[in-house]
Formats: sequence, C-alpha cells, structure tokens
Amino acid sequence: MPNATPDITLTARKLKRSFGNQTVIHDVSLQLKRGEVLGLLGHNGAGKSTTMQMLTGCITPDSGTIEVCGIDLVKQPTLAKAHLGYLPETPPLYRELRVNDYLIFAARLRGMSAKDVPEALALTMQRCGLNDKRNQLIGTLSKGYQQRVGIAQAIIHQPAVVILDEPTVGLDPTQIREIRTLIRELGNQHSVILSTHLLGEVESICDRVEIMQQGKLIYGDTSARMQRYGQVSGFTISFRNPPALSILQGVSGVSRIEQVNANQFRILHSAEQNPSAELLTLAAQYDWQLEQLTPLQTRLEDVFVQITDEQNAGVQP
Repeated sequence: MPNATPDITLTARKLKRSFGNQTVIHDVSLQLKRGEVLGLLGHNGAGKSTTMQMLTGCITPDSGTIEVCGIDLVKQPTLAKAHLGYLPETPPLYRELRVNDYLIFAARLRGMSAKDVPEALALTMQRCGLNDKRNQLIGTLSKGYQQRVGIAQAIIHQPAVVILDEPTVGLDPTQIREIRTLIRELGNQHSVILSTHLLGEVESICDRVEIMQQGKLIYGDTSARMQRYGQVSGFTISFRNPPALSILQGVSGVSRIEQVNANQFRILHSAEQNPSAELLTLAAQYDWQLEQLTPLQTRLEDVFVQITDEQNAGVQP
C-alpha cells in the first residue's frame, strides 16, 4: 500500500562480506528513499552483484545490518522480503511455462491470496507490456520480453523496493530503450536500485548514483551533480581566418588555450569571467570569420574515470 510505505524504504549499514580469506565487500552503507531510482555503478567485479544479493537476503552479510521498510532483513527475513522484488542478472524464469501461468505462480510464491492475484496480474501485465504475450511460452520469447517477464515477477506483489541487477545486459538497442523506459516508470511507484556498468543507464533513468570499486562505495551524489563533477568552464571555437595563438591567449579571461587544429581552439576560462563575448567582438572587428563556438560538456564517462582514478591515487572525491 503506497500510503503505508515509509520515506526511507531501505537502509544498509556497514555491510561486510568475505568469501574464504578474501573480503569482497568493505563497510558498504547506503539508503534508498521512496520513489527514487538509485544507480549502483561500477566496473564488472566491483562487488555490485554481491551487494545486491545481501540487500535481497539471498546471502547474509558477515557483519552489518539491512532494514527494509524498517524491518530487519536478518532477524525477520520473511516479513522484510515481502517488501522486496528482485531481478537477478539471470532472470529466474521457467521457460516451459506460459507467461500468464508463471506470473500467477510468482504471485502465489510471494504469499498473495488467490482472490488478489487476478487484479495484480492484470496490472502487472499492462505495466510491463505483456498483454499480447500472456499465453506464449516463456522459452519462445525474445530476450527483451523475457527480461520484461523477469521484471514482472519482481513487481507483481507491489513491493516497496525493486532491485534489478544489470537489467539491460545482452539486449539490443531497441530492447534497452524499452526496458529503461519501464524502469523509469517503476520509479514513480516503487523505490528502485539498479546495478549497471553502463553509464548511459545512469544518465537516462537514475536520480542518484553510488559508485562502487573493489567492494567499497567511493562516491555518492545525484546523477545531475555527478555529471557536473570536475566540470571545467570553457568552449571550443573555430575561425575560417584564425588569428595567431598568442593573440587569443591575450584575451581577458582566457586561462588556458590549446589549438585543436589549424582553425579550431579549445579555450578554458574561470566561471566568473567568460571571454566569449569579447572574442565575438574581436572576430567581427578583425575579420577572423567565426564559424563555431560550442560550450564544453563533461561526458559521464570522463567523470567516472576521473572519480575512480582519484580513488586509486588516494584522492578523496
């Protein structure tokens, strides 16, 4: 029931996990808010899947606590898991079942009463775009539709928290776009944790980002702020009849300049003093024949590399 869902739907504190003598998760703490899509970002092997398996109760942490809607997942697992939906990287599908029968089975496994299943099934089929596939064998569906069925089994009982591990891996571009749209819509009614190593996933659907590296969370902020991390003020400018580099270097406000090619320059400046207006005036005055002026945009790939490199170098983000 949406009104009964607390503002903080999931809290993990100081999670640790080892396999044999190797510690793979180190003091991971995170929090998920109602209606939020959180992206858990990291290279393959960073510890994302292990963390998600702990958050869903599939494996227990060696130490630390997890609460789902205020319920301790270790002490009251059945009660806590009633508020969770989980799609592992390999969807738990029975390929020989029809979509309709499989989702009824999933609903009953989640403890739903027989009388509540039809309404939940109809809603989930509609939300996941499966109405036309209800009587089809799961094994005959495309990878994209199988992924939809995997998401459907995770949300059919209307959990407060939905956890998705690499939900678009192996899909073609059209399927990826459709699944991302579905996940974004899920964020309107559920809290979602999404693990990925695809930066486009973060840009298109996540409200907030946590970056994981070598079993540790090394950075956390909103998706918008992450994209501004380490951002520089500047622009590229090109002229048909360019001036000497020394002339551009002498323009007030230019802090650094590099020549990209014979006609194009990359100019950096302070946030307080933008020299673009003066350059436009000079270009007109001296017939430099301005062709293009484009503000620099930081790519998310560059931000991710910068944050992880700083962590490797011992710099605190």
